[in-house]
Amino acid sequence: MKRLLKVTGIAVLAIGAIWTFLTFWAEGTGPERSWKMGSQTAKKRALIIYDPDPFYNLDEQVSRSFGKALADEGMQVTVATVAAARHLDNQPVDLYIFCANTYNWRPDWAVSNFIEKEVVLDGKSVVAITLGGGSTEASQQILEKLIVENKGKLLDSRSVWLLRPNDESKMNQSNIEVAVSMAYTWGEQAALQIKAPQAN
Repeated sequence: MKRLLKVTGIAVLAIGAIWTFLTFWAEGTGPERSWKMGSQTAKKRALIIYDPDPFYNLDEQVSRSFGKALADEGMQVTVATVAAARHLDNQPVDLYIFCANTYNWRPDWAVSNFIEKEVVLDGKSVVAITLGGGSTEASQQILEKLIVENKGKLLDSRSVWLLRPNDESKMNQSNIEVAVSMAYTWGEQAALQIKAPQAN
């Protein structure tokens, strides 16, 4: 019995150590990457922020698809990782999009800290996108709360799943392709919301 308890204890410690290592590795701020899309003289400007996941690049694909939709709708768009966003110019932004990965049922530290400490939302329009392997409800709610607490005007909040089907009516398609397509549609919808006042 003592031997079993000892083996179990060692296994638990080993799993805990591995989990902690993977958490800090995944949560570390990723490399600098950025893309500009659309006309750089457009009146409406959007900034999309994400932190690269070390395992998959769904966050990048979703962010760039969302950005392409905004650009196709006539907006000036910058897609940037958190590390790159820290070195961007201070031009006014009409729409912020935060794309956060989910680790341990929480939005990733890099995006969360950026919202809390490195950007002044001050009534600006914001879209939240939460990525996760399966259920992201808790992470999505925390991301929404962060945005609202930092005085962002939350226009929309959606979640994207890596492992669960994003659209059960499209089971014959790649789940990644479905997520990227959905992001484009969300981008179109967001652009219409931002441009709507111009029509009044």
